[in-house]
Amino acid sequence: MKKNIFYLLIGFIAVLLLAVFWYSVENFTPIFSMVAFVLGVIVIYMAYRKVDDYIEDERSARITEKAALRTFQVFWVSFCAFSILAVMNLLYMPRFSREHFFERAPGTMPPEIMSPRMIGYIQLGLLCLMIFLYVGFRFYYAKKYGEWETDEE
Repeated sequence: MKKNIFYLLIGFIAVLLLAVFWYSVENFTPIFSMVAFVLGVIVIYMAYRKVDDYIEDERSARITEKAALRTFQVFWVSFCAFSILAVMNLLYMPRFSREHFFERAPGTMPPEIMSPRMIGYIQLGLLCLMIFLYVGFRFYYAKKYGEWETDEE
């Protein structure tokens, strides 16, 4: 197995685990998500043993370094922007206006953009997508620096 296929496999396992976590939370079965996580780690470990093109030279180290750096640069901006939105949603402060305190209909609540549960799901999804972002940058830099001229399928 090629290492890029291995990275894609990790991404698909992460997305699958996200779906299992979602199902587990919705049905109040935490043991289900714990078992799925352990099985995911075992599958990743078994797949890692099948990777046959781990040749560490200066070019592959540079590709890995550039892909990791670009992933970090793109991911932290998008994750931070979403987290700011989530925190602003969670810490919604009422406006100090007359209609908010005195003329509001009884039982009305401030508008909620997203529920905390949905915020958690989206953040877990963003973490899963980080793996795919890394693989995408790895493809890009491998093509740019010519890693696949001899060793790809």
